[in-house]
Amino acid sequence: MNWFIDAGVMEQKSGFLGDKGKCWLWWAEELSLRGWKNHIYCHYFGSKKIRETWWRKLLFLWVVGWLLGSLWIFWFMYSQAVEKRKETLASMCDERARMLQDQFNVSMNHLQALAILISTFHHAKEPSAIDQMTFARYAERTAFERPLTSGVAYAVKVLHAEREEFERQQGWTIKVMYSKKQSLAAETQEVSPVQVEYAPVIFAQDAFKHVISIDMLSGKEDLENILRARSSGKGVLTAPFRLLKSNRLGVILTYAVYRRELPVDATSHERIQAAIGYLGGIFDVEALVDKLLHQLACKQSIMVNVYDNTNSDEPISMYGANITNKGIYHKSSLNFGDPMRKHEMHCRFKQNPPLPWLAITTSFGALVIALLIGYIFHATVNRIAKVEDDYRKMMELKKRAEAADVAKSQFLATVSHEIRTPMNGVLGMLQMLMDTDLDITQEDYVRTAQASGKTLVSLINEVLDQAKIESGKLELEAAPFDLRSVFDDVLSLFYVKSQEKGIELAVYVSDLVPETLIGDSGRIRQIITNLMGNSIKFTEKGHILLTVHLVEEVMACSLEEEKKGHSLYSLSGYPVIDRRQSWANFKIFNQDLPGFQQILSSSYSDLINLIISVEDTGVGIPREAQSRVFTPFMQVGPSISRIHGGTGIGLSISKCLVSLMKGEIGFASEPQVGSTFTFTAILSRAQANLNEYKPSEFQGMTSLVIDHRPARAKVTRYHLQRLGIQSELAMDLKDAIPLIADRTQLVNMVLVDKEAWSKNEDLWPLFMDKLRKEKKLDTPKVFILANPCNSARNGSANSMEYGSTVIMKPLRATMLLVSLQRAMGSGGKDNFQNGVLPGLSLSSLLHGRQILVVDDNIVNLRVAAGALKKYGAEVTCEDSGKKAITKLKPPHKFDACFMDIQMPEMDGFEATRRIREMEANINDRIKHGEISLEDCGKTLHWHVPILAMTADVIQATHEECLKYKMDGYVSKPFEGEQLYREVTRFFKSNTKKIQ
Repeated sequence: MNWFIDAGVMEQKSGFLGDKGKCWLWWAEELSLRGWKNHIYCHYFGSKKIRETWWRKLLFLWVVGWLLGSLWIFWFMYSQAVEKRKETLASMCDERARMLQDQFNVSMNHLQALAILISTFHHAKEPSAIDQMTFARYAERTAFERPLTSGVAYAVKVLHAEREEFERQQGWTIKVMYSKKQSLAAETQEVSPVQVEYAPVIFAQDAFKHVISIDMLSGKEDLENILRARSSGKGVLTAPFRLLKSNRLGVILTYAVYRRELPVDATSHERIQAAIGYLGGIFDVEALVDKLLHQLACKQSIMVNVYDNTNSDEPISMYGANITNKGIYHKSSLNFGDPMRKHEMHCRFKQNPPLPWLAITTSFGALVIALLIGYIFHATVNRIAKVEDDYRKMMELKKRAEAADVAKSQFLATVSHEIRTPMNGVLGMLQMLMDTDLDITQEDYVRTAQASGKTLVSLINEVLDQAKIESGKLELEAAPFDLRSVFDDVLSLFYVKSQEKGIELAVYVSDLVPETLIGDSGRIRQIITNLMGNSIKFTEKGHILLTVHLVEEVMACSLEEEKKGHSLYSLSGYPVIDRRQSWANFKIFNQDLPGFQQILSSSYSDLINLIISVEDTGVGIPREAQSRVFTPFMQVGPSISRIHGGTGIGLSISKCLVSLMKGEIGFASEPQVGSTFTFTAILSRAQANLNEYKPSEFQGMTSLVIDHRPARAKVTRYHLQRLGIQSELAMDLKDAIPLIADRTQLVNMVLVDKEAWSKNEDLWPLFMDKLRKEKKLDTPKVFILANPCNSARNGSANSMEYGSTVIMKPLRATMLLVSLQRAMGSGGKDNFQNGVLPGLSLSSLLHGRQILVVDDNIVNLRVAAGALKKYGAEVTCEDSGKKAITKLKPPHKFDACFMDIQMPEMDGFEATRRIREMEANINDRIKHGEISLEDCGKTLHWHVPILAMTADVIQATHEECLKYKMDGYVSKPFEGEQLYREVTRFFKSNTKKIQ
C-alpha cells in the first residue's frame, strides 16, 4: 500500500515495462506537458452534458461496430472450418484410393510373374512340368501374394489345325462361353464352332474349375481383351460385369504369355505371332474394396464409391450405393494399369457437418469481451470523480502503515534484546570459565560451547536479519577483531561433526592478511558458519578447507595456480573444483591484472580487500538447482529439509551481508566432486595487534613438518607460525633425514602427519634412531597429526612406542598451544577443582542411571550428556527419532529419555507416540501371557520416562507434550541444573512410589 501511494509509483512501475511501455509513458508525459491531460479531463470527463449525450452515442457505435465485427469473425472461421473439412475428406479419399491402387498393382505384378512361370515350366519344357493339380495348388498357396484376386485361369492358344490333336490329348472338347441362361455344368455347354483360332482354358484355380475347356475367344469382351493384351504386351481390364457365382461386380485382368522373351520395342505383329496363351485374373471388386476399407481407421466416417468412367456419359458403378446427398464430395483418380479404361473413387462424409461451435463461441465471446470493455471503460469514466476521495483515504492508510512499520521495528528490537541478553550471559560465564585452569579436554568443551553459543545467537537472529534486510535496516558494526581467532571458533563448532563423518577440517590465512582488522566479526562468522555448515551437511568424505587471501594476491598468483593438479595439491587427495571458477564472474577480476608492486602498496593501505573461499569434496549441487541457491527459503530439493534440516535462508542472508561489505559472492559446483563458495569483503586495517597466540616460550623455535601433501603441510606451517615457530617442510623421510643431520640447524620438534607416518612405517625406527643420535643433548619432540579419518587408536599405539604425542585435527592455535605446552613441559599443572562432582544427594540419585538423550543438534547432545554424566549417570546419545525408537524397543536398559521435540525426519511427538505404542503392545502381551518375564527383561510393566526438550516455552507446547504421554518438560536454552532438577524430581517421585 505504501508502495502504491508513493510519489514515485509511476517511476517504479516503469521498471516492469518493456521499451514499448516506456515509449507510451513518454508520450503520456509529452501530452501532459502540452495540457491535453487537463483539457480532456475537464472538458470531456468532467462535463455532465458530454457524459449524457455523445458518450451514449459513442457506446452505441461501439456496440454496433463489434456486432458487425463478430459476424465477420463468424463468417471467416466458418469458411476456414469448411475448407479444413474439405482438406480432411480429400486426404482420406486419396489415402484409400492410393492403397487400393497399390494393392491392385501388387496383384498385377504377381499375375505377370505367374504368366512368366507358365511360359517357363509349361511351354518351354517337354513334357510340361505343370498340370491342373499343380497349377491349382500353386495358385491357392500363393493367393496371399495377390490380395485383390478372387481366382486365376490360363487359356492356351490353339489353331484349328491343332484342335483335334489337342482335344484328344486333353480328353475334352472345346466349348463356347456360356451365357447367363445356361447352367454352369460343363455337359450343358455347346461345342465351340469351327474358327481359325481357339483359346480354351486348361488350368484354373479350384474355385473356377468350371471354366476349363471353355474357349475364351467365344466371348465378345474376352475376345477384345485377349487381342489387346497380346498385341500390347500389358495387362488389359474388362468392363465391370456380374460374376455368375456371387452376382457381384467384377473385372478380369488378362496377360498374354509369349513363347520367348520379346524386346521392349517389339511390334504388335511380332507379339501376336509369339503369343501362346493367356492368363486371366478375376477381381471381385465389391468384396475387395470393402475388405480394404475395413482395414482403415475411421472407416465409418466417409462413404466410398468406385466408378468405371471409361464412358464418361454412362459411368458404371463398381462399388457403393447411389448417393443422393449433395454435400461435400471429393474425386480421386485410380490407375489400374490399363490406359484404355478410366476409374475414379468418389468420397463423401456420412454425417452432416456439425454446427460451427468454435466460430459461434469465438464470435460471441469477442462480442461479449467488447461489451465488457465498453462497460469497464464506461465505469472507469464514472469512477474518475472518486479518485480524490480514494487518494485521501490511502494517505490515511499510509500513515497507519508507517506507524505499523515503526511498531514492527520496535518489536524486533525488543525481541532481539530479550534473546541476546541471556545468551550473552551464558557466553560471558563460559569466558570466565576459560580463565580458570582447565585440562585439554575441558578447554575443548568450553571453547566448543562458547562457539556454539555465539552461533546460536546468530542462528536465532537469522529471521530477525531477514526482516531487517527486507526493511533495509540491517547495519554492520565496525570494531577491531582477530580474523584468525574467528575462524578457529568456527572450526571448534564443527569439530565433533567432522570427526563423526571422518572429514578433515582446515583453515589457512595468507601471511599478507593483517592480524587485526576492523569490521563486523559477527557477520563474517555468520557467513562462514552458513557456508561451512552446508559443506558439513553434504560432505561424507574428503575435506573442507577455508582459505583467506588478499584479492590482489589471488589475481597475481592465478597463473601459477593453473599449473597445479587438483588431486595432488588438494588437502585430502580427493579431486576438487577449480576455485577460480567460483569467482570468474566477479567484477573486480574483470579489471586489469595488477603487478606485485601494487600488492605491496596495498598492504600499507587502510582498506583490505579479502577473498574467502570454502572448499569441500561433497556431493555437489545439481546443475538444475544452481540457479536458485541464493533464493530465500529455497533448497536444492524437497527432501533436503527432511533429511538435513535447515530453513533455506542462510545463503540468502549471506549474500545480503556480503553486499553490505561491498563484496561479491559466487560458487562453482560439480555433482559428485564438490563445491567451492567464494566471497569478497572490504575491511579496514587496525592499528592495534590483538593476536595472543605468540607466547615467549616458543619464540625462535624451529619445527620440522613431514607431510607428502603440500596443501596440508602449508596449513600446519600456518598454525605453527601463529605461535612464533618457524617451520621446515619435508615431503618424506628422504627429505627429512638431511635436515636432521644438519648440525647448523636446531630442530626443536617434529610434526608428522598420520598418513605420512603410515606410508613409511617401516622406516620410522631408523629415523628415530638417527634423531636420537644426532640430537643427543636435546632430542626433538615428535608429534603425530591425526585426521578424523585416520585410526586414532592405531596411531596412539604406534606413537607411544616412539615416545610421540598425538594431536587431533583440525588444528587450532589454542589447542595446538596447549598440546605443545603439555608435551614440552611448560604448561601449568592440571587443576581438577572444577571437576569435583558437587551435590552428593544428586549423585546418589543419578549414579548408574541409564539415560538416553535424543537431539539432532550435536552441541545440545554434548551439553545434556555432560551435565548428566557429572552426577554419575551413564548417558547414551542419539541424533534422530528413528534411532530413539530402536533404542527404546522393549526390552531395553534405559531408565529415562530426554527427547527433543523438533527434529528432521521424525519429531519428538511422533517418536514418543510410537514408543508408547510399542510399550502398550508388549504390556498387553505380558498381561495375556504371550511372552515370559525372562524375554521381557523381568519387567511387568514397561513405561520409560520421556522428558521433552524444546525452545517453545508456551502453554500450548506443554499441553501437546502431555497429549503424547510425555512425562516431563524442559525448556531450551537450559542450564545443566535445570536438567538435574527435572531428573531429580522424577526419580524422587519414583522412589516414593516404590517404597
